[in-house]
Amino acid sequence: MSTRPCKACGAQIIWIKTPAGKAIPCDLNAVYYARTRYSNTRVVLPNGEVILAEIVRDYAHAEGYGYIPHWSTCTNPDAFRRKGR
Repeated sequence: MSTRPCKACGAQIIWIKTPAGKAIPCDLNAVYYARTRYSNTRVVLPNGEVILAEIVRDYAHAEGYGYIPHWSTCTNPDAFRRKGR
């Protein structure tokens, strides 16, 4: 994992490699999660696996920790969208 600022908004982000070798930009602060099929929230685990999960505040109720993909919190995500999609 490496950190650097987002080119669009300036927030510090980390890059996590997926098992397929792609790098996903994620928010720097980790969150606690509980897996669920009924959430639209994606969490990137430290090993790069992307799961659907619910964010929980109390770590006693958490399955583990992960990171929120930065494109869901970036203040200027359109800076990286491809035209024509």
